[in-house]
Amino acid sequence: MLRIEPFGDQAVRVIFGDQIAPEIQMKIKRFTEQFDLAPFAGFIEYVPSYTNIVFFYNPIEVLRGGRKEITAQQQVINYLANMAKRVSGSVNHKMERRTVHIPVCYGGDFGPDLDEVAELRGLSVREVIDMHSAPDYLVYMLGFAPGFPFLGGLSEQLATPRRATPRLKIAAGSVGIAGKQTGAYPLDSPGGWQIIGRTPLPLFMPESDPPTLLAAGDLVKFDPISRQEYMGIKEGQPWV
Repeated sequence: MLRIEPFGDQAVRVIFGDQIAPEIQMKIKRFTEQFDLAPFAGFIEYVPSYTNIVFFYNPIEVLRGGRKEITAQQQVINYLANMAKRVSGSVNHKMERRTVHIPVCYGGDFGPDLDEVAELRGLSVREVIDMHSAPDYLVYMLGFAPGFPFLGGLSEQLATPRRATPRLKIAAGSVGIAGKQTGAYPLDSPGGWQIIGRTPLPLFMPESDPPTLLAAGDLVKFDPISRQEYMGIKEGQPWV
């Protein structure tokens, strides 16, 4: 059951459920798509997560564009509640999702934890690569760093805890596993995920519009490539 509640004095949270599930993510994506068509006066930004969306607003601008006898917070809550009614009555169709193929060179210095993941899970390195590259992963949300995708759909057989000691620097493009999640680092940054490979594709491009390769609701397919193919893509060879 959808719930709308205050989230501090300049934000409102819309809660769609209490578990990580594709159906919840679909509802969140549909809501944000409809909201983008008609944001309220005073809106600043929204931040979607696994189960909810937080809408941030400027109270002064909300009051300036609305009714002075109702608080800015209540006006935002009312607006989002009315939008929820409209969305629920117009989204019975199946959502089309974009599939993004991401090439990954597994193992070696690109995937320093691949052997350890294989050993911990009682699998061969080849089995880990095959199992990791088999699913179509759902992008539940972007977070942690600009363009970092949190992906659902990892095989239970590959679920591996984060490293006991995080690394101070993980290279941009690194693909890793943390618990039941997999994802890829868009920028050089510290991190504790188990790194099993690296993609040559940029995930965050600040000069582009949009600046991220992926968006919530996309499907991701990892395609194993050789080191030679990795270097070729890095040097500008097209990837289809």
